[in-house]
This record gives sequence, structure tokens and C-alpha cells, in this order.
Amino acid sequence: MTYIALLIAVLVGGYTAYQHYLPGAATDPAVSEVGILDPLDAARGAVAQMEKRSDTDVVGAGKNVEVTKTEIVAPEKSQTNSAVSRPEKMLVAGGCFWCVEADLEKLPGVIAVVSGYAGGNVPNPNYENYSKNGHREVVEVTYDANRVTFEQILIYAMKHMDPTDDDGSFGDRGEYYSPAFYYGNAAEKAKIENLIADVDKNGPYKKPLGIDVEADSTFYRAEDYHQDYYKGTLSKIKYQYYRNASGRDKFIAASWGADTGATLPWRTVANPVAEVITNPVNQSNSIVMWKNYIKPSKAELKTSMEAVAFNVTQEDGTERARTSPLDKNYEAGIYVDVLSGEPLFSSKDKFDSGTGWPSFVKPIEGGAITEHEDNTFFSKRTEVRSKIADNHLGHVFTDGPADRGGLRYCMNGVALRFIPESDLEASGYGEFKASL
Repeated sequence: MTYIALLIAVLVGGYTAYQHYLPGAATDPAVSEVGILDPLDAARGAVAQMEKRSDTDVVGAGKNVEVTKTEIVAPEKSQTNSAVSRPEKMLVAGGCFWCVEADLEKLPGVIAVVSGYAGGNVPNPNYENYSKNGHREVVEVTYDANRVTFEQILIYAMKHMDPTDDDGSFGDRGEYYSPAFYYGNAAEKAKIENLIADVDKNGPYKKPLGIDVEADSTFYRAEDYHQDYYKGTLSKIKYQYYRNASGRDKFIAASWGADTGATLPWRTVANPVAEVITNPVNQSNSIVMWKNYIKPSKAELKTSMEAVAFNVTQEDGTERARTSPLDKNYEAGIYVDVLSGEPLFSSKDKFDSGTGWPSFVKPIEGGAITEHEDNTFFSKRTEVRSKIADNHLGHVFTDGPADRGGLRYCMNGVALRFIPESDLEASGYGEFKASL
């Protein structure tokens, strides 16, 4: 009987997902009652009926149920309009490239980060031989030079490593794990050397920096399984365990506290060494308050967040349709990530999709979110996550208003926080008034 119930549960769950993603399903009242509700909820309901249990005995709204999915990271969209974007590339080494990649991908203005190897004397290294041939674990950073500078990336990278260890990185020992900044010309070399001297003089470290200053070297992309290691279904668990055990985050917190952004606290306007890049679109500093966000551990979040919010944002769950007050909110303002506060959507781009979830035609900025292919539950969808906090927000579909681009960003209300227009200045979001 149990096997039959399980089979029926799987079929019901799959059918639910299939029905919702049929064209036009978003406006069908019969379907929108289920909408993007986690198909496991429907499956659990079927099992409950088969076992003569009521719905109240079944965990609802995806609470405390971990949904595992195969996640394929899609190419990241540029963070700026192509008309004003100025892509540049640079190499950085700061120990384990899984960690360096994960940290740098959260910096506004960074377009893409790729793990790989550089500096050796044998071409085409791989993970098995790179250390034997003089290569070092590095990342290649593609960034928009109109939003973030070469030096700001160096500062941000430095704050997320142990730059004083010239013979490894935390538990990983050897020159191939040691920190290094790479330059492509004399001006970049001078920036690196001046930064090192500045931090040695004014920084929080008890030892001088041990960062090697190296000329650009041929970059070799690492194996695919190393890319976005911190996001994979299984690898992110291994990554989090590895990172926690390494002591990296404790060292960062001890050295910089919450100030882990791309600026140095002792630099002021009177100090011409500090670089500030202004976004030519909105004439505002692109490195803003949420840059310092440090995401707590999953265990900490579970104790501090409401069950539904935790399940949605940390376990890729889905809130029940029409349960969020943000669904019918059309007041002018912006929607930010519930944890980091990073801006995600504008009220100007919100519309009533009839599904029971807050829906938008586009994010507030191109780089505000990341998109990932999601092949779970017998359907192919595109998952949406916040860029900095890396929280699950919802999915994007192609059944939105045709005259506004045709997309529907279907979001979970518990993953968002609304900032009304009247509070934007006081809350530090004044620059986003232009988006309303």
C-alpha cells in the first residue's frame, strides 16, 4: 500500500507542476490556486488521503521540508546596460578558488568569476597536476570597470582571505594556495604595491601582507565541477562544511568585523589614494551598504527566521498562493532581499499576474539577481536568486505581459521586504527613487 501511495503521490506532484507551467496557466483560476506551490505539497496531500490523514497532519507550505534539486548554473547576465558597460578582466589568488569565487561573485559590478590555474611552466594543467608544475589556484574576474575598479576588487578580495600567509591559506598548505595579485601593466602594478603598503601601515593585521605581486599569466580554466562549487546540490554542502572548518570566516570577522566591502575605513575624501567609481547611469556610488552583508550559517538562520521564510529562502521552498500581503501591494517603493537588503524589484515593474504571488516584469537592475536552470518536478524552469545573499526568490516565466517584455518574475513574498518611497532616503535607498 505504501508503494502505491508513493507512486500516486509522485504522479500527482508531477501533474501539478505540469499543469502550472502550461501556457496561460498563470491566469487560470483553477490552476493559480496551486500555482508554483511546491509539488511536494500536493504529493504529501495525496499520501495523507491514502493513509486516511487530514491535511492538518501534513506539513504545509513546504515548512521544514528540504527540497533537493539538480542545479545547473546559467551564464550570468551583465550587471549593466551594454551601452555603458566596460568589461575588463583580472586574476586574483586567495587560497581555495571555491571560496574566492564565491566571495567575489557577490561584489556589485562583477560580471563573472571563473576558477582556474595560473603561473606554472606546463600548459593545460588539471587538478591532479597543477601544484606539481608551479601553478597556483586563481580566479579570473570579469568586471564592469564603469561600476567597480581594479583596486576595489583587490580590496574586497584581500578582506576575504588571509593576506598575511605567504605559504598557503588556512588549512591548505603550499605555495599553490598562497595569495597573489596579478597586474597587466605598470599602472596596475603600482596600484597593487601602493595598496599593500597602505594596508601594512594602517590595516588590522598583526603581520605584514604576504601577497605575491605577479605579472599576468596564462589562465587555464579549471574542470567544470569546480565552477560555482558553492552552489551545486551536493557540492554546496561539502563547500559549506569545508569553509566552516577552514576558519576563513572567523578570520575575516576578527580582522574586519562587518566591514568586508570594497573600501578601506581609514581612507577619506581628503585621501586621494581612494578610488570611487560612479555609475554613469544613476550617478551614485555602486559600492553601497549591502556590500558588507555577511550571511549567517544555515543553523543560525533556522533559529532566527520564521519557518516559512527559512524554507523558501534557504531550502528552495514555495509559500502558498495568496498568503503574502505583498501580492496586492501597489504602493510606490522598492522590494529588497529580506536578509541582505539588496534592491531587487521596483513597484514600477510590478503587475497583477493573478497567480497569488508578487509578480514583476523585470528586476530593478540587470545584476540584481542570478538565474539558474531548474529541472526538478518533471519540468524545466528558471530559478531566480538574490545576487549578494544568494537566497531563493522564485522563478521567472515567459508568460508575462507581452507589451512589457513578456517575462513574469514570480516571487515569494516572504523572500522580500518592501521599502515605501517615503522611506527610501532615510533607509539609504535614495538613489533608487529614479526607478519608481
